Amino acid sequence: MSLLITRRRAAAAVLTTALLVPLAACGNDDSGTDKDSASSSKPSNSATGAPKADLTVLAAASLTDVFKEAGAAYEKENPGTKVTFSFAGSQELAAQVKQGAPADALVTADTKTMDGLTGETGTPTVIAKNRLVIAVGEGNPEKVENLKDLSDTKLKVVLAAPEVPVGRYSKQILDAQKIEVKPVSQEPNVRAVLSKVELGEADAGLVYKTDAETATDKVDAIDIPDAENAVASYPAATLKASEHSEAAAAFVAWLSTPAAQKILQGAGFQQP
Repeated sequence: MSLLITRRRAAAAVLTTALLVPLAACGNDDSGTDKDSASSSKPSNSATGAPKADLTVLAAASLTDVFKEAGAAYEKENPGTKVTFSFAGSQELAAQVKQGAPADALVTADTKTMDGLTGETGTPTVIAKNRLVIAVGEGNPEKVENLKDLSDTKLKVVLAAPEVPVGRYSKQILDAQKIEVKPVSQEPNVRAVLSKVELGEADAGLVYKTDAETATDKVDAIDIPDAENAVASYPAATLKASEHSEAAAAFVAWLSTPAAQKILQGAGFQQP
């Protein structure tokens, strides 16, 4: 009798084991699926669907004020995302990209600089345009009226260096009008040009209209007729080396939205 009981117990144990093996296998499959799903998903903003990330954006110096406002608006619209800007002349930003500086997106003040980084960026999109003005001291003490006045050798004129977008635009419009200007200095970016005029170290300088509007209490802006002016385009693109490519692409796309355009145009930038 005891032998029969022992055999029955052994048979029951084998049957139980056979039933549990496929269940365990199913349990492992479910666990693996959940793990894969969790690892492939990324935290995202519930309102926009944009992935959350800490983004670094390299941007032209002329975007300093407006991008601070735009960045704050983007962060408010996308809780959990932080946007940090690094502002400099476009040529300096291009050098940083080529040297492998850690960043996620780039916005330059001209298409030429962006085109020189084709292998480093995604497809660029022009997000805004700008024009040049003559910046002079408050009250225009030297009575500058037009581009031709800048050729007066008694006038201290400061320009951006020719490798800087605003410097290249300045040379373009002066050459087109056959006006020879001998600047007292050539600056690394448009904000440096503006600063020279603000501090009284220069009588006049060529800057973007939007930059002059940031210092209306210290400088006056002399408009340049469209026929004599140049149009500056601002392309934005993601950087291929970004560790947050989806979040970077979402930010670049946002720059063309009505919300972003309202901020840009409110600062004096023109529609792209």
